[in-house]
Amino acid sequence: LQNGAVPGEQGKQEKSIKRGNWGNQIEFVLTSVGYAVGLGNVWRFPYLCYRNGGGAFMFPYFIMLVFCGIPLFFMELSFGQFASQGCLGVWRVSPMFKGVGYGMMVVSTYIGIYYNVVICIAFYYFFVSMTRVLPWTYCSNPWNTPDCVGVLDGNLSSRAALNLTQLLNTTQKRTSPSEEYWRRYVLNLSDDIGNLGEVRLPLLGCLGVSWVVVFLCLIKGVKSSGKVVYFTATFPYVVLTILFVRGITLEGALTGIMYYLTPQWDKILNAKVWGDAASQIFYSLGCAWGGLITMASYNKFNNNCYRDSIIISITNCATSVYAGFVIFSILGFMANHLGVDVSKVADHGPGLAFVAYPEALTLLPISPLWSILFFFMLILLGLGTQFCLLETLVTAIVDEVGNEWIIRKKTFVTLGVAVAGFLLGVPLTTQAGIYWLLLMDNYAASFSLVVISCIMCVAIMYIYGHRNYFKDIEMMLGFPPPLFFQICWRFISPAIIFFILVFTVIQYRPISYNEYVYPTWAISIGFLMALSSVICIPIYAIYKVCRSEGDTLLERLKNATKASKDWGPALPEHRSGRYAPAFSPSTESHLEVQPLQPEKGQSEAAAASPVQGSNGSAHSQDSRL
Repeated sequence: LQNGAVPGEQGKQEKSIKRGNWGNQIEFVLTSVGYAVGLGNVWRFPYLCYRNGGGAFMFPYFIMLVFCGIPLFFMELSFGQFASQGCLGVWRVSPMFKGVGYGMMVVSTYIGIYYNVVICIAFYYFFVSMTRVLPWTYCSNPWNTPDCVGVLDGNLSSRAALNLTQLLNTTQKRTSPSEEYWRRYVLNLSDDIGNLGEVRLPLLGCLGVSWVVVFLCLIKGVKSSGKVVYFTATFPYVVLTILFVRGITLEGALTGIMYYLTPQWDKILNAKVWGDAASQIFYSLGCAWGGLITMASYNKFNNNCYRDSIIISITNCATSVYAGFVIFSILGFMANHLGVDVSKVADHGPGLAFVAYPEALTLLPISPLWSILFFFMLILLGLGTQFCLLETLVTAIVDEVGNEWIIRKKTFVTLGVAVAGFLLGVPLTTQAGIYWLLLMDNYAASFSLVVISCIMCVAIMYIYGHRNYFKDIEMMLGFPPPLFFQICWRFISPAIIFFILVFTVIQYRPISYNEYVYPTWAISIGFLMALSSVICIPIYAIYKVCRSEGDTLLERLKNATKASKDWGPALPEHRSGRYAPAFSPSTESHLEVQPLQPEKGQSEAAAASPVQGSNGSAHSQDSRL
């Protein structure tokens, strides 16, 4: 007992306690649901579904979920949980690929910067909805133009409505009050991405509010955010249900829902539909952002992450489908009111959240109430994802430095990252901010995620070895991964990821926003952002090979890809089998590690005998040196 083994064990357990764990399993599941279910479920999926053949799109969507989404989700959760490390620490499994972890950090940084700007705009709309009449209801405001035609303007007679229909069908000249409010008042949009103009102070204030909220929720790491998610991950479902019930009772709602769900089976043969389905599953679940690895690293070692991955993935996709009903029932009602086709009012991205849907809400009685509920839901959906993005960066930094001081000062690291995120988000609140936001959304987190995920699959399955990984999972869960997952991880998922990559390249079109086409220099910046995360992988690999031991390049490569000695379960009591500490009779090292073995009787005997003999005391003296 005096050789330091037991105190060492306590020290290691304390270190795990200091790093933190989820209070219970529900906290982890809710946080992961909040992370996976984000703004894309509401503003991207319903539009993709209607554009790609309605109900027919569900078929490729669920096939991609089963063969790519759930397997990748399970892989990332099990990877983080086994090592109890963030997206950098887990790469002890094959140190040469640590650049993948840095790539994930870069991607999470980009997304974290612009995602909070979207949340801040939702905050702004939430605050301005607290009036008797929504400011985008009528065309009588100082920022409106003569082209503005409101659906509720007093002079809108049946003849005007007929003219409106003709306008919509032919010239598309009509602009809605909500669109003018969005472009001319909230954003005060400039004419070019290079013309930043002034900072929109209301948006800057809301950006400050959203970063303060995120920081306060993460002030104690997963201990505080784990409590917040009980509200942020569940309340959006309450709001969705309220909006759904309100939506389906409206006239024309059924037309909108039929538009959303009617299958067009001929589109199933179109490669673009399959590509969209695969991309949506991939981006929606948050694979390769580093967040899943980070969240799982705070789990108990023996937690059943296999069950969790299936629950979370299916919840995410079911939410997307459910949100489609909420969106299209109200859009169907608006199309019916205007006497136009649903396709004329359907939109996606910020256009749906801040233009089309708010305009539809003005048609409802007590419209400010519905507006407040809708934007509150958007805020909560965004915050759930933002918590995990920030925690990913903070955990990676703290785990990488890893000393006692930084673990104690983790709150200050969180504060530092939040302040940096706020400052970097300031340019996105200028008059050209929306151009930059969409540029980051289209490039920073598109094909680079696919490359990162593909390399991660290859590194774990083929460099570390699938047999080793399956044994690790069996050691952790008590059963090996099912055969279906073994086949998916080794062959099917990497093939689908490669397909998404090829599809993304083939389908590539230079970005535009409404009629504005981005200049070449802006697109070049976009590609540099995309490249900045992927370039981490080869740069770190070259650095690691150069620093590895070995006379030939092949030896260096072998040493650089070999799992490091400290790879494995974080706590000593879980390091059994091939992770059990090795010892030899000639060294004293076994005296320190043996009491961590289950056979306590043997370890006490082994610890006691050298202390009595002179030979033993020489050994212990030697080990102290």
